[in-house]
Amino acid sequence: MKIQILSIPVTTGKYTKVVEDISTLANQAKGSYICVANVHMLVEAYKNSDFRIIVEGADIVTPDGMPLVWALKLLHGIKQDRIAGMDILPALLENAETNGLPVYFYGGTPEMLQATQSYIQSQFPDLKLAGLYSPPFRKLSAGEESDTINKINTSGARIIFVVLGCPKQERWMASMKPFINACMIGIGGALPVMIGLQKRAPLWMQKSGLEWLYRFFQEPGRLFKRYITTNSIFIWLLLKKWGQQGFSTRPIQKLNKEDSIIV
Repeated sequence: MKIQILSIPVTTGKYTKVVEDISTLANQAKGSYICVANVHMLVEAYKNSDFRIIVEGADIVTPDGMPLVWALKLLHGIKQDRIAGMDILPALLENAETNGLPVYFYGGTPEMLQATQSYIQSQFPDLKLAGLYSPPFRKLSAGEESDTINKINTSGARIIFVVLGCPKQERWMASMKPFINACMIGIGGALPVMIGLQKRAPLWMQKSGLEWLYRFFQEPGRLFKRYITTNSIFIWLLLKKWGQQGFSTRPIQKLNKEDSIIV
């Protein structure tokens, strides 16, 4: 079930059930995509209607950040598991290894993908790695795009881990859905953490919603402007919406396609 949280629909349910649902999509061998949503994605969707439509079109939108989990509780009274990209990436790899589902990595630098291949060979020796591709930092030509689609489809991949960063990876997945016969999931910064290129925040910071702060200390130059802007907008939108509800919690309502976005 999807519930509207400010500018995006968020899939609710137990962590294990969402991982299971992603694996089910992968087994269908047809185009689908998963958005791993945090405050950055929510604010991007608020500012850009085209991007909002892309997130709305996702088969699953997981609540990656604790602020989204808190918003579900505050606005709808839902006690929701956090379903973070850093958790579901290794879980999906383990599931794919167990069930013989080939996986593909699209995005990231050549060095990151080389480290990814070494990590998988060490940690998931029986996993079928269908391929890894680091695209150029420019728009692909029509011919290059066609070649990419053909390589992915002929590889037999059932799960595509997309490492382009938000909102680029979500735009790419939406554009590829009609052409790629696999389930795509945007994992953003989860991959470098999994393979050891970056450290993850301590568990107490994860549970306290401070993982963003830990990441900020790792990359202050890149993340300062984003966090100041997006966090401020998110807090304003959340308080505004809560105020519209009379500072009370409203009962759960299923999100239908005809529902409008209310901020």
